[in-house]
Amino acid sequence: VYFGGGTPSLLEADEVAALLAACREAFDLAPGAEVTLEANPENVDAAALRGWMDAGVTRVSLGVQSLLDDELARLGRRHSAVRAKEAIGLARAAGCDVSADLMLWLPAQSRADCAASIGALLDLGPAHVSFYLLELYPNAPLREEMARAGWSLAPDDDAAAMYLETLERTDAAGYEQYEISNVARPGKRCRHNLKYWRDGAWLGFGCGAHSTRAGCRWRNVAETGRYVDMIGRGLPPVAERRRLTHEERLGDALFTGLRLVDGIDLEQVRQRYGVDVMARYGEALVPFLEGGWLVLQAGRLRLTRRGMLLANEVMGTFV
Repeated sequence: VYFGGGTPSLLEADEVAALLAACREAFDLAPGAEVTLEANPENVDAAALRGWMDAGVTRVSLGVQSLLDDELARLGRRHSAVRAKEAIGLARAAGCDVSADLMLWLPAQSRADCAASIGALLDLGPAHVSFYLLELYPNAPLREEMARAGWSLAPDDDAAAMYLETLERTDAAGYEQYEISNVARPGKRCRHNLKYWRDGAWLGFGCGAHSTRAGCRWRNVAETGRYVDMIGRGLPPVAERRRLTHEERLGDALFTGLRLVDGIDLEQVRQRYGVDVMARYGEALVPFLEGGWLVLQAGRLRLTRRGMLLANEVMGTFV
C-alpha cells in the first residue's frame, strides 16, 4: 500500500487508519505488507510518526531533495537541512523504515555540492535512497526562477559524473543498486516501485489516481468536488479508460524492465507476449551492446552502469 501523490502526511493518524481498514476490508493484504506514506520533512514529528505507525504504516518516504540549505532555497522547499536530518532521525528512532529522495544536477550545483549532500544523507543511514537528475519542463516555475536569478545547470558531463559518483558512494556505504535511480539496504527494496518495473498491476484510489490492470489503464477525475460527487452517487470516478494494445503492453514491459539492474528476463517476455526480443530488436540493439552500454547474459538483457546514462536512447528502441 502506498500513500502518495500530494502530501498524504497532512492526514491525521485516524484518517490513515480508516483508509487502511478499508483496504483490508476490500482486499486480502499480505502478511507483513509494505505500507508507505510519503511525507515532507516539515510534517514529521514524534507524535505524527507514532500515529502513522499505530495506524499500520511501516515505511515513510521523505522528500529531502538536498541537504544543503542554499539548494533547498533555490528549490522553494519549506524545510531546512537540519529539519530533514531531524525527520530521518525521528523515523529511524521510531523503528520505521526510511526512504529519502535526493535530486542531482540542481541549479548552480557543483559536483562538490552534490557529494556533500549525498554524503550527509548516507551518514543518516536511511534504508532506501532514490536520486534523480533534475528534469526541467518548458513551463516549470523553476525554469523561470533560474532565468531571473541567473542560475545555470552544470555541463552534461558533470551531471553524468554526479550520477556515477553518487553510486560509488552508495556502493561503499553498503547499499545495493536495484534500479537506475534507486538503492537500498539488503532486504529493503521498495515493493511498490517493483510493481511498476516488473510489469505488474496496480489500483489507484483518490483524485487523479492512475491504475493498470488486466490490460487496461485508467485515471480518476482530478477535481475533488467532482470525485466526491461521483463516489457519493455510486459511480466509478474514472475520467479516462482505455485498453492497451499488445504492442503497448510489450513496450511498457521492456521499457520498465530495462530500468532494473537485473534487466529483462527474455524467456519471461517470450512466454507472456510471444515475442523473441533479440530476433525483433537485436539489430537495433547491436550498437549499444558493442559500445558496452548493454549486456546480454544468462538469458537477460540489462544496462551496464554507464549504459544507464543512455537509458532513454536504449529504451527508445522498444517504443
